[in-house]
Amino acid sequence: MSTRTYKDAIELLNGLQSNAAILEALRASGGRMSEFAIPEMVEYLGRIGYSPEDLNKMNVIHVTGTKGKGSTCAFTSSILRSAMPHWNVGLYTSPHIVAVRERVRVNGAPLSEEDFAKYFFEVWDRLDQNDVRQHPSTSAKPMYFRYVTLVAYHAFLSLKLDAVILEVGVGGRYDSTNIVPKPVVAGVTALGLDHTNVLGKTIAEIAWQKGGIYKEGVPALTVNQPQEGMDVLRREAANLKASEFVVTSLIPGLSDVKLGLSGEHQVQNATLAVYLARTFLEARSVPVKSDLPKAFVEGLEKARWPGRCQTVADPRHTATTWYLDGAHTVESLDCCVQWFVNPGVGLPADPSSKPTTRVLIFNCTHGRSGPAFLGGILAKIAAQLKLHGREDEKVETFFDTVIFCANVTYADGGFKSDLTAIAIPDGDLAQLKTQTELASAWRSLVPSFPTPNIHVLPSIEHAVKVVRQLESNAQDLPVAALVTGSLHLVGGVIEVAGLSDVAL
Repeated sequence: MSTRTYKDAIELLNGLQSNAAILEALRASGGRMSEFAIPEMVEYLGRIGYSPEDLNKMNVIHVTGTKGKGSTCAFTSSILRSAMPHWNVGLYTSPHIVAVRERVRVNGAPLSEEDFAKYFFEVWDRLDQNDVRQHPSTSAKPMYFRYVTLVAYHAFLSLKLDAVILEVGVGGRYDSTNIVPKPVVAGVTALGLDHTNVLGKTIAEIAWQKGGIYKEGVPALTVNQPQEGMDVLRREAANLKASEFVVTSLIPGLSDVKLGLSGEHQVQNATLAVYLARTFLEARSVPVKSDLPKAFVEGLEKARWPGRCQTVADPRHTATTWYLDGAHTVESLDCCVQWFVNPGVGLPADPSSKPTTRVLIFNCTHGRSGPAFLGGILAKIAAQLKLHGREDEKVETFFDTVIFCANVTYADGGFKSDLTAIAIPDGDLAQLKTQTELASAWRSLVPSFPTPNIHVLPSIEHAVKVVRQLESNAQDLPVAALVTGSLHLVGGVIEVAGLSDVAL
């Protein structure tokens, strides 16, 4: 490959994706797949020229949890950059919204296409040049997530950063990020039953997975948890010989801060981020003189995290506002609706103002419980309308139009290269099975909903076209489009609707 561009890198990376069957097996295992998950990742690391001990040089803050781990990482990164403006701070998260390089950030900005390609191909070449394998099960190249994790490690070590925040991909104990021998601090966000819980694990079993990121001699932090989860985390911190086990408590003044990320649930994530940043700075001999220093407040206010309770005014279609949230569990969808069905967001601040055309664009991964998701959305809408005294609104007519579309980017069946997904079963995609089931569930839940206003569509581009037509028909009345159920869906809407410049 002579050019070795970003596009070339993404094409090779897409070839490392797992198909639907492998991905479901990975989720069922909590990220483990086999007893060799961690040894294999260490082997790949060695093949590109690093030892696990080298990763300690990144000065890692390690974060896992079921809900809010990405937001917590974003808050933590922003706090450190505000408190230590002369530092260079790395952030590794997943998944991306529009471009893979979003996963690897330095000082808040994704790696450039040129830098991502550079580090990508340096890893690629080292794996080709060092193909001696210790474990028979180890493939020549790692799967997609592991490979991007290697690229992140290589980039961060090459750049000699002052701090790196690592978000766990799946689970914790067997995750590709869990080969750092001694992070500076490790934290666990809220525990719950997430979409990877296909085997019906208990909170205690999930806590055991998450608590696996605690390390000997390293402070182990967590937010308040269900008692069974808290007991397991406390035990794991002791078993793994953490230096201390800290349960975050309310920080005076934090609830008054206008957080950069919307939603009441973000207060807990921001609290953990403050604890993580404070613990990290103190470990680096940087004194923190109050519970909530001014620089921390500024970091919390400036934090940005695309696709999570995000309001985006359409830059070219001024009557349309997009409300983007990649919520994909029952609990996160509850938070999403709590945010959206609020005066000044999905509800007009003034009940007497002109009506809004509301649209729901929704999708969820094959095999997840669509009816439960949709039922939860409707129940939360009803609760929010009652809370805000909007007796003039009815849950059955809250949305004027609902759209269930596949996560395929374009109408011709193509994907934006960064959003290509082979994890969608071919039969499901061809027949729009999941989307048809969602539409059927909606009809059952809301029998009075007009059938012509329920759309089952094969691509995100089709969905955006429906919104554009609704705006045209509304004759300058506002259109509010809530996009949720999938971060891939949110990313596709940002791409197709031309929102990248204002949303990312």
